[in-house]
Amino acid sequence: MLTLSERAKSQLENVILPFWKSLIDEKYGGFYGYMDFDLNIDKTAVKGCILNSRILWFFSNVYLVTKDNSVLKYANHAFEFMKDHCFDDLNGGIYWSLKYDGSPEDTTKHTYNQAFAIYALSSYYDITGDDDAKRLALSLYDIIESKMKDELGYLEAFTIDFKPESNEKLSENGVMAEKTMNTLLHVFEAYTEGVRVFKHEGMKKQLYFMLDIIENKIFNPEKRRQEVFFDKEYNSLIDLHSYGHDIETSWLVDRALDILADEELNKRIFPITSTLSEKIYERAYVDHSLLNECENGVDDEKRIWWVQAETVVGFFNAYQRSGNKKFKEASEDVLSYIENTLTDKRPGSEWFWCVDKNGEPSSRQPIVEPWKCPYHNGRMCLELIERCK
Repeated sequence: MLTLSERAKSQLENVILPFWKSLIDEKYGGFYGYMDFDLNIDKTAVKGCILNSRILWFFSNVYLVTKDNSVLKYANHAFEFMKDHCFDDLNGGIYWSLKYDGSPEDTTKHTYNQAFAIYALSSYYDITGDDDAKRLALSLYDIIESKMKDELGYLEAFTIDFKPESNEKLSENGVMAEKTMNTLLHVFEAYTEGVRVFKHEGMKKQLYFMLDIIENKIFNPEKRRQEVFFDKEYNSLIDLHSYGHDIETSWLVDRALDILADEELNKRIFPITSTLSEKIYERAYVDHSLLNECENGVDDEKRIWWVQAETVVGFFNAYQRSGNKKFKEASEDVLSYIENTLTDKRPGSEWFWCVDKNGEPSSRQPIVEPWKCPYHNGRMCLELIERCK
């Protein structure tokens, strides 16, 4: 039997890497932004800047972990597209999306989007030492801190010149949120990478600030979960349990705790991350996979690609932290589900966007779109390779 690391390496080398390499747009730059369920590429589709950031992060980290020189071409390609097209040279910051030719399509400046660019640029700097990557990453940090937060935390959506606007892009389930757990998590993730790569003291200070928000505003100790959508004062707007975000948070926060290496902070925060992983195991781990979410006590039983990927890492992290073998077994079990059910076996494809509770891709959602990327599943593979050394 293959080890967990060997299975992750096989998934990376035989499924995810070849697929995303094939989507490079040599004519206009970046990568094609849409492939429908029937594997038809739309070469004139919108190119999401989040998608490009995640692709840049992915190829950078594949090189960081594997030292595979063949991926440098793709990381460099994604970086040049970001530098030349995704940035607003007049107002600063990253656009939401571009037309296929690299011209602006949606000029919204979303905090979430700026954070993903920091995440990607930090990793790219780590493998190349490119001064432009560091300069651009730190410029986005300055923008987030000066234009995209208030005294309580991080705000969401802005116009091209940073005037507040409504948050349709990261609101759902019938609410319009002024602050979200999701945006906070990915600013946190980006700054964690910035601290790791740049040893940036400002980002380090803000990690403490965000951990305080997670501990006192986001985490609900009675329900043993995170709340999701908030008004400006962090009043929760909806009874929603996002299973995927909770298991993702559990290991991303643990990673930051490792980097910060603060024993007192660890004593305070680790009980939260262990509670999140335990609750997810109890509540959402069903039939070898993870349910999507629960709204007003009703489970959404779709199995979504990114949720399964984060579950594999989150449960394996819980096993490493606790020594409880049930988490290791669950991690291996969900990986088997991914290999057997979620991975699309058709030539030229990758993973289904989601499958129903019977394991069928009945929604026929696209294989590539602005949110469907190699970040979650690629990171799952890289984490397993590194953690199983």
